Amino acid sequence: MGPVLAGVLQLLALIGALALAYIPLGNYMARVYSSDKHLRVETWIYKGIGADPNTEMRWPAYLRGVLAFSAVGVFFLYLLQRIQGILPGSLGFSSVNPAQSFNTAVSFVTNTNWQSYYGEQTMGHVVQTAGLAVQNFVSAAVGIAVAVALVRGFARSRTGELGNFWADLVRGTIRILVPLSVVAAVVLVACGAVQNFSGIHEVGQFMGGHQQWNGGAVASQEAIKEIGTNGGGYFNANSAHPFENPTPFTNLFEIFLLLVIPFALTRTFGVMVGSIKQGYAILATMATIWVGFVALMMWTEFAHHGSALQIAGGAMEGKEQRIGVGASSIFAVSTTLTSTGAVDSFHSSFTGLGGGITILGMQLGEIAPGGTGSGLYGMLIMAVIAVFIAGLMVGRTPEYLGKKIGTREMKLAACYILITPALVLIFAAASMALPTPPHSMLNSGAHGFSEVLYAFTSAANNNGSAFAGLNANTDWFNTMTGLAMLLGRFLPMVFVLALAGSLAEQKPVPVTAGTLRTEKPLFTGLLVGAILIITGLTYFPALALGPLAEGLAS
Repeated sequence: MGPVLAGVLQLLALIGALALAYIPLGNYMARVYSSDKHLRVETWIYKGIGADPNTEMRWPAYLRGVLAFSAVGVFFLYLLQRIQGILPGSLGFSSVNPAQSFNTAVSFVTNTNWQSYYGEQTMGHVVQTAGLAVQNFVSAAVGIAVAVALVRGFARSRTGELGNFWADLVRGTIRILVPLSVVAAVVLVACGAVQNFSGIHEVGQFMGGHQQWNGGAVASQEAIKEIGTNGGGYFNANSAHPFENPTPFTNLFEIFLLLVIPFALTRTFGVMVGSIKQGYAILATMATIWVGFVALMMWTEFAHHGSALQIAGGAMEGKEQRIGVGASSIFAVSTTLTSTGAVDSFHSSFTGLGGGITILGMQLGEIAPGGTGSGLYGMLIMAVIAVFIAGLMVGRTPEYLGKKIGTREMKLAACYILITPALVLIFAAASMALPTPPHSMLNSGAHGFSEVLYAFTSAANNNGSAFAGLNANTDWFNTMTGLAMLLGRFLPMVFVLALAGSLAEQKPVPVTAGTLRTEKPLFTGLLVGAILIITGLTYFPALALGPLAEGLAS
């Protein structure tokens, strides 16, 4: 079997698995967030944190809950790293320095999981499990909660109430993320992933020095890392490491895990707003972009020039032989079109245009299908923009799901789509203009600029993957990427929840002959076009200086 055919068959198998999970998982999540009953363990948690899960919140109160919970998470994780040297199970590792502790705490709380350190040489078992793994669960649950609040804004009328943040947070963790992660971890262990609390073992000589391995609760962290679209690896090589991703099957399984909730949430959206077809329209938009990007990536990585690449069957630099070009391409697109950031290959070693595709996938806003929750609310914001554009074309007040998109709604949507590009471009420009930050670049020219552009695109979009050619473990990059992650996570949430509150207060608008049918293929095409055009106009100059220049020169 040729490598191209193998890649296509894996893609088809992945699509089939996602299709099988779509309806049952989407319906289940809709029931979770619509239920008025609480499990016993959930009741214990509510009593422990002093929250009343039955109290409805308006958007300012909901936002305060999100920010307060996340702030506590940052403080706790920062403190845990700073005292690591005195903790049991630290494997002899010292406390993490302040700049890196700040960066890592912000990274995992914001669902970014950007790592400027070697996991197996920096973090002990306690920090990995009680700190990083816990945030993998709750940061993902926060994202889903915000998305559900926006969906309620569309579904409800004449009320500003969006549900209860604490109930949404706990239910998302206990009823969705934990059960799925347990099943996924068992599968990974059965397929060879490591799951233990062993110490450091010296296994022999390597290039004149001693090679050391340490184990850990790898399979369980790998499961929630993918299911929660987190991406932070136990080891520096991330999902290219055989302890995390031992076989081609686990590689495909992990891609399935990072896509299944974001895609299924479109079904949840359709059920909760009372129109399954609206969910299918959003799904079709996400799937069109995702499949298109996978096809482009495979073409750039297989359509190679030169005898060495022809003999290898593709651009194999930076890719695992056991995984191959096709599966690496699917993983790279899926991890950058979601907010996962896990890698099974080094994106810096992709072809010039292939690396550009990974950057562009993040710059779209990671909405195809996006992160757990963040992908859905990002796509719904783009849907609001698309119906506004359609309204301008026909001279009619735009409406979406029975809600008028007026001046306030458009201002909030515009702020949402502008904040992340502003963070990316300002931080990248500052890093290139100042004298010291460019010293972190491994390469010069277009590829070196792509390393910096990728870093801040990844941070501000809460992705977490890296081009692997940038030394980001400096005070400048630890601080600036930390700020980009904070602002890129929580400022958009402010606009999302404010929009949700505005929509929930409206009364429904009756459907007329002039109403745009947003469940039709025409709207899907309009939405895809709006996403690509808005992103292209925003980022084209930066892309032209980096990956496009490199790709055209090669």
